[in-house]
Amino acid sequence: MLWFLRGIRRGVVTTRYPRARDSWAEQLPTPPAFRVDLLTPELAARLADVCASGALRLQNGDLLLDLGSCTGCGDCVAVGGEAVVPSGEFELASRDRAALVKRIPIGERR
Repeated sequence: MLWFLRGIRRGVVTTRYPRARDSWAEQLPTPPAFRVDLLTPELAARLADVCASGALRLQNGDLLLDLGSCTGCGDCVAVGGEAVVPSGEFELASRDRAALVKRIPIGERR
């Protein structure tokens, strides 16, 4: 409570964002990352089927990942083998909802 009163007195309205991640942050669930060269249409269909939150879906031959809906449950990582890994990225934000929907091409080399 004292830090709050001290901040009000000094006119501080925000705190500094951490400069480095805390060690426990590595234990947080994160959305998936994809190796598109290993992603087949059959695997993409299985990933969309296993996604309980509906964050993964097929559209026009691509896999769509809705980061706003992803719970980081890891079901897609368990099914995806080497093609799907945890991204390790848990700090996701956007003012535009559409920016949270990522298009993952199926079977393309990068």
